[in-house]
Amino acid sequence: MISQTKFIVRKGMVAVGLLLCSVLYVNAQNEGVLSGNFQSNFSVFDLDSAIGAYESPQYFKEISTSEAWLFLNYQIKGFSLSARYDLFNNSNLLIPTGSYSGHGLGFWQIKKQIKNLTLTAGSFYDQFGSGLVFRAYENRPLGLDYAVQGVHARYDISPTWMIKAFTGNQKGAIEERFSSSPQIVKGVNTEKDFVFNNNSRLSLGGSMVNRTLSNDDMNLIASEINGYPLAERFDPKYNTYAYNGYFNYGIGDFNIFGEYCGKTNEAIRNLEGRLEDSEGSIIQVGGSFAKNKLGKKKKGGVGVNVQYRKIDHFQFKNTPNAELLNGFLTYQPALTRQASYRLLARYAAAAQDIGEEAVQADIYYTIKSGKTISFNFSDITSIDGEHLYQEFYLGYEHKFNRKWKMKTGLQRVIYNQEIYQGKDSTYHDVHTITPYLDVTYKFQRRKSVRAEVVYLNTKEDLGSFIDALIEFNISPHWSFSVSDMVNIDPQRHEGSPISDEIVHYYTIFGKYTMGVTSFTLAYIKQVEGVNCTGGICRVEPAFSGLRFTVLTNF
Repeated sequence: MISQTKFIVRKGMVAVGLLLCSVLYVNAQNEGVLSGNFQSNFSVFDLDSAIGAYESPQYFKEISTSEAWLFLNYQIKGFSLSARYDLFNNSNLLIPTGSYSGHGLGFWQIKKQIKNLTLTAGSFYDQFGSGLVFRAYENRPLGLDYAVQGVHARYDISPTWMIKAFTGNQKGAIEERFSSSPQIVKGVNTEKDFVFNNNSRLSLGGSMVNRTLSNDDMNLIASEINGYPLAERFDPKYNTYAYNGYFNYGIGDFNIFGEYCGKTNEAIRNLEGRLEDSEGSIIQVGGSFAKNKLGKKKKGGVGVNVQYRKIDHFQFKNTPNAELLNGFLTYQPALTRQASYRLLARYAAAAQDIGEEAVQADIYYTIKSGKTISFNFSDITSIDGEHLYQEFYLGYEHKFNRKWKMKTGLQRVIYNQEIYQGKDSTYHDVHTITPYLDVTYKFQRRKSVRAEVVYLNTKEDLGSFIDALIEFNISPHWSFSVSDMVNIDPQRHEGSPISDEIVHYYTIFGKYTMGVTSFTLAYIKQVEGVNCTGGICRVEPAFSGLRFTVLTNF
């Protein structure tokens, strides 16, 4: 069955390729528009046992890796034809401690607009509401691609009311990157907007998603359950249904939103990796307020955003047999602040689909133009009350004049290593205090220099760090930086592969931009830890080596 599916997919890819070539040839002189982009990464691995950079085959035999993506889109007479070629050569992007090689058509799509109806065949990305029930998306820096291959339709009943539906198969797992998974996924979503006389706005929406397991999935699940004690056995189900209802209401400077998601019983894996029969739910609510032109001179402003979310056994994948980040049908980002400095981002939380209760509050206050204070509080516990994560953050930005500006702040974090990094109970919670200072001086219209210093103080994990960086920019073409993150107070857990001496993590970076094309070259020593992009996190080993990237649009 799998080999037959692969044959059909490859046959479809060839057909799409021939169609693209035919359309481009026939309509070469017509009003069609061709656009696209290209991205390529090339890495050279430099063994460094002092920082633990040796946990993949690239350090010992393959030495270098590369990834590339070429995306093309052609639009003509209501048709949109898209295709993306993906390449992985000895890559550790998909499997951080392994190696993957493969190439082929990673995405293809034919879309047609017929008045208010939009039809799509092939690969597509989409989401229902906020994505808590369904989201098909790509996160390239983490090697994730949750595209669905099938058919998708959207009908705009009116300018304020739409309905869309799809059916298909999610893109294959890491080891089957250019095929599709055998499970069938289908769903429907509708949204309606209302505008009232008092200038308030209300948006209402609802969704239903169904996933049907394959016979091979069911056989594996049933076999595993039959090996459990009688008291733990249950009858697994082929079909699982996830649904949601959500709203967003805004009036003046205020906005509130809420969403409830439910999921019928299915076999999911608990924190110990054992299957259990459970339904699931998510409750998410929040509100915001923003006001500009405050104070006597109307140059101030204030903004407040508060969110609450409770996840209770809402694990929804294409199969319970999917491992790690494979197979996710939903998008559950961490309800925490996204940090831009690497020591402030070192202990980042990932959403726990088995269960968590989280609250976050963001507040900013602009005293006047160029002077802004920001505050963030995040707190996450398990649904059993175990404390997982907490952050207090206070920041201040000050633009003195056209030449000088400054950012400074302080972060305090409590972080559960056992849950977020999968470590055993001998690893205690990490407690950090992290102040930072960032100063930029613009000495000519197109030339500036920036310096930052960040100090992370902790007695847990690897101990305290200090990170210093200096960056020089010549707009619009050149950017250079040099930084050193030093493990100034080393702490090591028993059996740690990292040297117990003071360790340096250097980075030397250069970037050249020419129009829509950029080239970067960097020598990097990266500490082991959690890497987060777009709210999705995974644990990655240490890295030591050279990285070169090319990115262009056309």
